[in-house]
Amino acid sequence: MTANNRGLFAALGAFTIWGLLPLYWKALSSAIALEIICHRIIWSTFVTLLLLFLWKKPDGFLAVFKDKKILLRFVITSALLTVNWLLYIWAVNSDYIVETSLGYYINPLINVLLGVFFLKERLRLFQWLAIIFAFSGVCYLTFGYGHFPLIAMILAVTFGLYGLLRKTASLPSLEGLCLETSLIFIPALVTLVVLAGQGQSDFVHQDFNGRLLLMGAGIVTTLPLLFFGYAAQKLQLSTLGIVQYLAPTLQLCIGIFVYGEPFPKAQMIGFMLVWCGLLIYATEGIVKRFSERKKRL
Repeated sequence: MTANNRGLFAALGAFTIWGLLPLYWKALSSAIALEIICHRIIWSTFVTLLLLFLWKKPDGFLAVFKDKKILLRFVITSALLTVNWLLYIWAVNSDYIVETSLGYYINPLINVLLGVFFLKERLRLFQWLAIIFAFSGVCYLTFGYGHFPLIAMILAVTFGLYGLLRKTASLPSLEGLCLETSLIFIPALVTLVVLAGQGQSDFVHQDFNGRLLLMGAGIVTTLPLLFFGYAAQKLQLSTLGIVQYLAPTLQLCIGIFVYGEPFPKAQMIGFMLVWCGLLIYATEGIVKRFSERKKRL
């Protein structure tokens, strides 16, 4: 198997796991979202630390604590990740899976806009057209469907800002995630202790299998990230950009066909406008890379 094929399988693995995560969070729905995210933070910290020491890579991770500027950046990314995770888990377990999928459809276009505003990148004509379609979809959902997709927009913006800050960070994905979860490890642990003291801890009242599921939140958080990191090294960005839509598509299908969330015609039109924007965006990127490659030959 070639490196390119291994990269493709890794990408498919990462985005499939992310797409199926609503099933996992639903299995933990007896716990409140706050408790679930605290377990996700704590067990992710343990898993990433274990992997770092197994691979003998703790030096770069520990060196960051001596650099206040980098540390401050990761404090901010930790906060953004916490908000994104908490809202996502709450939304899934509150039957808003369809809207969460919209957030991750919109996210690539939010990334483009953030690049314009913060990195002074210039958009090409078809990129502007893609953003106009996505914006039209959000407007249609707000005025035609009568519901501003607040959950979707917060998920897209927080993850977009997170990606923007991590884009210029000096740590690889595994070390970065380990640092981010480590920075909020103590608040998460204190929260679990308080919940247990108030008799609201689902972990305390769960059977062995239920506790394993809560602890497994660390694995389902770390595993797709490792797959994604490997895929990013082996695949072209255009390929990775197309595969990423697998995750929100799986989420959308799970919301509609597994949990029976409503998806009326008016909402479908809003989604279709966003999908048109994404199709234009993806096609324009592929055509541009193909023409650049042709010029080099």
